[in-house]
Amino acid sequence: MDDRKNLPQNNSNVIQNLILENREKLTITGVLDVLSFDDQIVIVETQLGLLTIKGDDLRINKLSLDSLEVIIEGQIFNLGYSDEDINKKNSGSILGKIFK
Repeated sequence: MDDRKNLPQNNSNVIQNLILENREKLTITGVLDVLSFDDQIVIVETQLGLLTIKGDDLRINKLSLDSLEVIIEGQIFNLGYSDEDINKKNSGSILGKIFK
């Protein structure tokens, strides 16, 4: 039913673009879902894994799951992919993750 969980381990056919303009506007392609967001952190599920964006005054300007694209604006400080299993990331509450 949910094809996103059955992604192939070989990601050589996947093309994902991250376009960062002046550390203020980030365009991401290959986005499957936005798992969490607030004004300091955005976590998105992409075709290549979980991507965490950290900054200040972050806001999602465009979200199109049809075209697999997200545009995030604000002061962007950090971008990082996670090797953690997506299912582990979704389990538990956000507060539980913060206070570990």
